[in-house]
Amino acid sequence: MRMESVVARTAAARVRIALATYRPEEGAESLDRDLPVLRAALEGAGAEAVVGYWDDPDVDWAAFDLVVIRSTWDYSWRVAEFVAWAERCGKLTRLANPAAVVRWNTDKLYIGDLAEAGVPTVPTRYLAPGAPAEFPDDREYVVKPTSGAGARLAARYRPEERETALRQLERMHDRGLTAMVQPYLTSIDTAGERALQYYGGRLLHASRKGAVLAPGTAYDADKVAHPRLEPWQPTPAELAVAERALAAVPRRTDGSELLYARVDLVDGDDGNPCVMELELVEPNLFLWLHPESVPVVAEAVVKAALR
Repeated sequence: MRMESVVARTAAARVRIALATYRPEEGAESLDRDLPVLRAALEGAGAEAVVGYWDDPDVDWAAFDLVVIRSTWDYSWRVAEFVAWAERCGKLTRLANPAAVVRWNTDKLYIGDLAEAGVPTVPTRYLAPGAPAEFPDDREYVVKPTSGAGARLAARYRPEERETALRQLERMHDRGLTAMVQPYLTSIDTAGERALQYYGGRLLHASRKGAVLAPGTAYDADKVAHPRLEPWQPTPAELAVAERALAAVPRRTDGSELLYARVDLVDGDDGNPCVMELELVEPNLFLWLHPESVPVVAEAVVKAALR
């Protein structure tokens, strides 16, 4: 469908689209640089676009033709509450991505599901509360929670730093958090991490960022989530792994499709790309880095609202 016809249909129907975001702390500004740009693009396409906090009890989500989860970046502190909201919202109107996908993707146990499906992934061990500590003794490793975003509560350790890692694990378990233990892939320090973003079922753009976890940085310290971000041209091998990961997402019984996805890739010890994370809930779009993608995203959102 050409953009002109999408605009014409939208203007006639005047679809209402909600962009769900997080509530900044008092006195702080939103960190989502893409939100006003996307809202303006949707309005320019003839839609009515409204920004709303996902946890605002006064928002009538049923009044919208489509609710797009955009930057609900505080959800990892309140996973159960957020998933419950997504399920309620999904019963009231069309939600993107669907609530079943949100439930699956908010818990990084999904990395194990991808591995079982044959998708190359970063090797991951899960330590639930009460489980004994199992850390590598021959290489650097990462400890982080299964519910997290922006490297929250994540840290990088050398084998001789086991006692510090144990203290982090104990504090996480005291909070009821399941920990993930992964080898630190040193390729990240040189080749970085690549993010392949899909929208409307096709590749939107790709980016590369530098290493987030510096040696010696405390797990509870604030971190720069996307250092040295730059545009990236994905390789055929990266595209192949990304497609395998997306194909392994559990099928939706209601027939709904993914509106958006971000596949984060790093190079494994064998030099081949593997999945670090598969972001299906609230991935940063980096539209400020890829302004040519703004109309593509707007068109895909409008199409989804018109279905």
